[in-house]
Amino acid sequence: MSLNHSPETHTKLIARVPTITGRELPEWFQAIDNGPSFLRCDERANWLADEHGLTHGYAAAIVHEHERFRHNRTGFL
Repeated sequence: MSLNHSPETHTKLIARVPTITGRELPEWFQAIDNGPSFLRCDERANWLADEHGLTHGYAAAIVHEHERFRHNRTGFL
């Protein structure tokens, strides 16, 4: 599974997350933070999809956005 969507596709997926999933991004970020400590993004996306019934596209987009948020918050990029 690829975690790389085009920037346009990623933006559209992220914008639809609350409508499709019923949860806002901060809630998904908390689920990732409280979930298993996987090192790889694809492992986190697979876990998120399996554990919460998301499609892999949405799970990958949420994980990617979580990584961007973490990197911006800690000053890494």
